Amino acid sequence: MTLFGPRQCGKTTLVRALFPDFSYANLEDFTTRELASKDPDEFFTRFPAPVIIDEIHRVPSLLGQVQVRIDRNHAKGQFLLTGSNQISVKASVAQSLAGRTAIIDMLPLSIAEIENSGISLDRDEQILAGGMPFLFAESGHSPFDYYRNYVNTYVERDIAQEDSVRDLSKFFSFLKLLAGRTGQLMNSAAIGAEAGVSGNTVSAWLSLLEASHIVYILKPWFTSRTSQVVKSPKVYFCDTGLACYLLGIETTTQLQRDPMLGKLFENLVLLEALKCRLNQGSEPNLFFFRNSNGLEVDLLLSHKQGLDIFEIKSGKAFDSDFGKPMKSFATRYAEHVSGNPPTVIYSGQNADSFMGVRYINFKEIDKLFDKKMERFRIQF
Repeated sequence: MTLFGPRQCGKTTLVRALFPDFSYANLEDFTTRELASKDPDEFFTRFPAPVIIDEIHRVPSLLGQVQVRIDRNHAKGQFLLTGSNQISVKASVAQSLAGRTAIIDMLPLSIAEIENSGISLDRDEQILAGGMPFLFAESGHSPFDYYRNYVNTYVERDIAQEDSVRDLSKFFSFLKLLAGRTGQLMNSAAIGAEAGVSGNTVSAWLSLLEASHIVYILKPWFTSRTSQVVKSPKVYFCDTGLACYLLGIETTTQLQRDPMLGKLFENLVLLEALKCRLNQGSEPNLFFFRNSNGLEVDLLLSHKQGLDIFEIKSGKAFDSDFGKPMKSFATRYAEHVSGNPPTVIYSGQNADSFMGVRYINFKEIDKLFDKKMERFRIQF
């Protein structure tokens, strides 16, 4: 199994808790990394299977040795690999371990996981904190300070290794500009002009951020490739705390005054939906809809019964206008819509029906996207 996710999201803690009897090799350690690079036979003598190899992207050449050993011994569950930077090992995994490993994406803690540990945050506190486990291990940590250090010590170190990033100052300007476009249509040329780089460079950097689990690209839904439907994707951050840091938002009071509050809440909800889907081993199958006539639906979930449709609002009050885009979409694309009611995800109380629309509090998203909230269901 190969487990990918952003740094410090809890990968090591999870796999070591699930598989305490496995030997453990951390390739962040210089001595271990040198051994894996220069003498893989000795490496596997010191760390025999079943083994957890942490941060495999640090020595991607080791994947070939893993392949040899898997082919030699067909017993399942001998190797558990983790990585924070998918872009450097994705091709190697696809080539060396195709058909030999299950790839699982892991994101920071979900709201349900945080609340199951006895911690309950309101809307703004949750947006500001994000989901990194360190912030919930003990009280007193400032999210803003944490994410500043996170960017300086982790993001910068990984990003600086990539050939596409030759100017870190421009890259971080781009990253902050991207945070200001959270939940908006991506225009590579426009953001490149502001960052002082080409549109092609923006596209390359965006792919890098996506592969490193810094951002998530939400694609538009369409029935056919017609000019009527907007095809540009939307960009969200894989942790709202990181987005807040990049926007310079340090307190909940500041967040409440910020014009980005609605988009950051939308980011939070999209992430919760994504975590629900990934945690149950499902393909995300999440989309948005927008056409050239201005009809827009914030979130669509595609499944075998059709499309579930959602609007995301940061407020706490019912509003009959919230349901209008979804009803218009359901009328226009009736043959594609499931039998589930259109749903507003917001900050207020649950209601089964108001003007033909269901309202669900954002903390209960698991009712909509995942009936069994589990971190993983793994069969070795």
